[in-house]
Amino acid sequence: MYRVKEAIIVEGVYDKIKLSRFIDAPILTTGGFSVYRSKAAIATIQKLAETTGVVILTDSDSAGFRIRSFVKQSIKGGRVLHAYIPDIHGKEKRKRTPGKEGLLGVEGMREEVILDALIKSGATVDGTSTEPKRARAITKADMMKAGLSGGAGSSGLRTRLCAELGIPMKISANMLLDVLNRLLDYNEFIQMATELRNH
Repeated sequence: MYRVKEAIIVEGVYDKIKLSRFIDAPILTTGGFSVYRSKAAIATIQKLAETTGVVILTDSDSAGFRIRSFVKQSIKGGRVLHAYIPDIHGKEKRKRTPGKEGLLGVEGMREEVILDALIKSGATVDGTSTEPKRARAITKADMMKAGLSGGAGSSGLRTRLCAELGIPMKISANMLLDVLNRLLDYNEFIQMATELRNH
């Protein structure tokens, strides 16, 4: 069992069951889109963000990103981290057919993939903060200069970068910047962006 200090917010009960097998942490479900109508759920998540902090871990499909965005915008203050699972095509064992977008959700991910996503988010796993210490943060201006935003071909470069880092392709530019600052230092970022442009 891996102990995680922060509360983990997932979409559904099967996601919670999956995580409960190897993660020791408070795990809350949004009930999918029902979180939109649940002031009590948002109040609970807000309280947890202010005390232990929360990690939002949703599926990498469009629905998961809408739920993630809603929860993120509903929380005012506190510590909110984002864990991302990669885009992996397939279907969960309990389902007859894949989801609309054909991507595995949290419940279908291997334990090591989920654990890696939690660590990369900056969560405190087994009592040790994994929040990276960076001498210089990567900025939006750095992303533009590297050709990852605001120019011809930037979308394709971002897609290739996301694939290289094992994060969902649908990630917004702001969320990508947060992830980059958690995973790479400035020099690693420049090197990776240069290699992507040259290939």
